Amino acid sequence: MNAAVAPLGADRPILRERGQREVFCGLTGIVWLHRKIQDAFFLVIGSRTCAHLLQSAAGVMIFAEPRFATAIIEEKDLAGLADANEELDRVVARLLARRPDIRLLFLVGSCPSEVIKLDLARAASRLDKSTDGVRVLAYSGSGIETTFTQGEDACLAALVPQMATTAETQLLIVGSLPDIVEDQFRRLFAELGIARVDSLPPRRSGELAAVGPGTRFLLAQPFLGDTATALQARGAVHLPALFPFGAEGTTAWLHAAAKAFGIDEMHFRRVVAPGRERAKRALERQAKVLAGKSIFFLPDSQLEVPLARFLANELGMVPVEVGTPYLHRGHLADELAALPDCVVSEGQDVDRQLDRVRAARPDLTVCGLGLANPLEREGLTTKWSIELVFSPVHGFDQAGDLAELFARPLVRRDLLAV
Repeated sequence: MNAAVAPLGADRPILRERGQREVFCGLTGIVWLHRKIQDAFFLVIGSRTCAHLLQSAAGVMIFAEPRFATAIIEEKDLAGLADANEELDRVVARLLARRPDIRLLFLVGSCPSEVIKLDLARAASRLDKSTDGVRVLAYSGSGIETTFTQGEDACLAALVPQMATTAETQLLIVGSLPDIVEDQFRRLFAELGIARVDSLPPRRSGELAAVGPGTRFLLAQPFLGDTATALQARGAVHLPALFPFGAEGTTAWLHAAAKAFGIDEMHFRRVVAPGRERAKRALERQAKVLAGKSIFFLPDSQLEVPLARFLANELGMVPVEVGTPYLHRGHLADELAALPDCVVSEGQDVDRQLDRVRAARPDLTVCGLGLANPLEREGLTTKWSIELVFSPVHGFDQAGDLAELFARPLVRRDLLAV
């Protein structure tokens, strides 16, 4: 257990913390990924606890047909009394016989499968050769030394080697977005005059984009470090920008693409002006609740820095501390430069951070589910950080909804106090 301050540039010190953590595991990413890639199936190789987590997080009834499941590791697997690979082959064969609609199968590793050293990458390679018409890939959703959004990063990074090679000039939106939000961005890019726009992940596995030296990509999420590295290794060029939260962030994100593709500045302003104004009007209503209120982010989703920038600069909130599990300095350089003066911490030491929350008594604390109820019991108002990942929050037309997610706990608190 330790804490240290490390400088980022000349004027942004980062408090690094290492200690007890309080986060979900990467399996949680399946909850939104299985909705996005419509012909994919996610088979977790894990324990009953893994199965219960997914069942609870997704809210799926027992008689539903979701596109995820858990191959439960039994005691005989842990004891080495059964061949785990043979068991896995049988499970996959039964699954594909029952679900002929599956075109892409992910074998998702968990803490138990990693503890017993089950090589899912090799298993996926073996099964990929024997499953006609079904691509089989593997990635880790383990919660060992990771946080829950890194499950999506691992999944998308596993897709990059499957992308064909192209020299064509194109824009790639990287990060899982609700279809309605993705469609909004595609319309804006089309109006700007950017002809070829693809997304990772695709909505169907057969629509997986190609990649190459002509590819320019925008990150829709700040937690996609491994995916960005894999794309850059294929020759793609990252367009650094603020992330598309609020009017300011969305404008900057779109502008990064417009500059890269040589779009006329006046044309850019004409295209984004209507959406930007809609966002600003929606934010004005929520600013009446949020302006001047203090906020403390405990590390959980890796969305903390861009969200704090949005709340401070567009709604007048006062960030006390912005904690994030991992800080990718390159991807967040613009965000850190735009963030007002406050403590920025990387990593987690729950006890130390809770002490600082209690000392600051912020108006709103953004944290994981495991910490929210205890803090509420102590009289602190909280916001579940995981809801910010599940909800449509990117872009101009969702700016008001994003702000309302933070305003709602404060409104509820005031109503209950009457």
